[in-house]
Amino acid sequence: MKVVSTPDAVPPMPVFSQATVSRGYVYVSGNIGCDHEMKVVEGGVQTETRVALENMTKVLKAAGSGLEHIVKANIYLKHMERDFGPMNEVYIQFFDKDKMPARTCVGVATLPLGAVFEIECVAEIP
Repeated sequence: MKVVSTPDAVPPMPVFSQATVSRGYVYVSGNIGCDHEMKVVEGGVQTETRVALENMTKVLKAAGSGLEHIVKANIYLKHMERDFGPMNEVYIQFFDKDKMPARTCVGVATLPLGAVFEIECVAEIP
C-alpha cells in the first residue's frame, strides 16, 4: 500500500490519509466542502459538493488517476430530502453522463465540521 498526499488538496486530519493506492486502485478518503483552514465553505449543498469534488480531483491527480476513472463513489448527505436534487445538479457537471460511476447516496445524522455533504471513492489508476 502507498499513501497519497498532495499539498494542493485540503490536508487530512492526522488519523487518516488523503488516499491510498493498492493493486492498481486509489481509495480516496471522505471529502467535505472545506477550505485549507478546515472551514466548511458557505453556500449550502451545491457549494460544498463543488468544493469537495474539486478537492477529490486534486487527490486523484496526485495518485495518477482522475474523476473519469472512478468506479464507485459513496455520498453522504445530512439532509437527503432537501439536498439530493440540488447536489445531483452539481455532481453531474463533473462526470461524463455516458460513463457515470456506480454510486451510493445515504442520509446521515451528522458529518465532520458541520458539513452537509461528503464523498469518497475508489478509482482505477490507468
